Amino acid sequence: MDGFKKRLNESVQFKLSFSLSLAILVIAVVAGIFSFVSAFDEAHELQDDMLRQVAALFDRQHLPLAHLGDDGRAKDSDEESRVIVQNLADSSKAAGKGDSGVLLPLPMTQPDGLHTIEVNGEPFRVFVKTTSSGERIAVAQETGVRDELARDSALRTLMPFLILVPILLLIVADLVRKMFRPIASLSAEIDQRAEQELHSIEESHLPAEVRPFVVAINRLLARVDQSMETQRRFVADAAHELRSPLTALSLQAERLDQADMSDLARGRLVTLRRGIERGQNLLDQLLSLAKAQATLDRPKSSVSVQHVYRCVLEDLMPLAEAKHIDIGVEGEQDAQLWVNELDLIAVVKNLVDNAIRYTPDGGKVDLSVTTQEGRAILRIQDSGPGIQVTERERVFDPFYRTLGSDQVGSGLGLSIVKAITDRIGAEIQLGFTDEVRQSGLCVRVYFPLTKPL
Repeated sequence: MDGFKKRLNESVQFKLSFSLSLAILVIAVVAGIFSFVSAFDEAHELQDDMLRQVAALFDRQHLPLAHLGDDGRAKDSDEESRVIVQNLADSSKAAGKGDSGVLLPLPMTQPDGLHTIEVNGEPFRVFVKTTSSGERIAVAQETGVRDELARDSALRTLMPFLILVPILLLIVADLVRKMFRPIASLSAEIDQRAEQELHSIEESHLPAEVRPFVVAINRLLARVDQSMETQRRFVADAAHELRSPLTALSLQAERLDQADMSDLARGRLVTLRRGIERGQNLLDQLLSLAKAQATLDRPKSSVSVQHVYRCVLEDLMPLAEAKHIDIGVEGEQDAQLWVNELDLIAVVKNLVDNAIRYTPDGGKVDLSVTTQEGRAILRIQDSGPGIQVTERERVFDPFYRTLGSDQVGSGLGLSIVKAITDRIGAEIQLGFTDEVRQSGLCVRVYFPLTKPL
């Protein structure tokens, strides 16, 4: 009972369905009782009219009141529907109980009209009439039979209620569910949105009662989008502002490198230049992250994965050759993706750059692409240490770096990849290149092959 009350208080749909169903049931019960009583009384009135008509028939036609057969009724007639007609003056000769067809012992002083008389413990409905010839006749029928016929007639009037009320309850429940279906669809639409999908909700197809709520949500989404845009703009502006002084420091360090200095000073200069280089790389990554989180125009044409692979390898080949890493593309299969080319290049470049940096000297990095079940699978795998299962969720956080790593980096590469894949509807999975030894990192990125709406 507590669960029912809790659901009734929490669910507007359930409360509306329950209230309407209860109202329908109450109205149906009241209407059914009224209909039953009315039909029952109407049946009695019709039976009383039948007694009057039988008496009038005997009066107009001057029919004899002799017994119809040995038992006072027509042969093979239905006992339940028998009507007894007798002369009231003969009632003194009656000795039966009314169930054997003999005369009923009715009072001689009974006035004209309708009466309910109990004869030997059994009630009868009796109509007494004085005929035009001066005789007094009585037309009688058992009240038990009358009541049974009246009940049957009244119950037949209730059959539409008994059939239609359950159907009406089902229709009401279905209509209420359909009325709330736009709200459920709206909830599912909002729940399936990615973090960057902050465009307004279409409200033209929604009921008028829901539109104020949707308008409020759209205003909230606009404020959140504006806040995120301000944050992205701040990051981009800060990176641009910091780039100039770092570039000036880099130029000064190059000039200082040409001057005569001691070995100790030159060693410190090398450390300074590495710090400046790391700062410049960090600014580039911050700008890339800001661009990845921004909403770009929808692609107007497809992009070749093999073309992107070649562009990325041309840029990163010097880094791979410096570590003597065997890097290349496996197979010749290609796939055309409906994504922004800059987004795809950023995803592949960050993944390949990470693979080269974390693969030891003399290692191997392979790129490939396959298609399966309407999706293109981009795979970048290396022979490095890999990422343990416990850290695979954290590595997508900004500035997070794998524990024990001695590689120089900002920790933003996988964050940029995650931001882009979430925005364009792709999926990224991390695994081991060698599942048995649990070594090497294998990154799979799933892109839909269908053209976006």
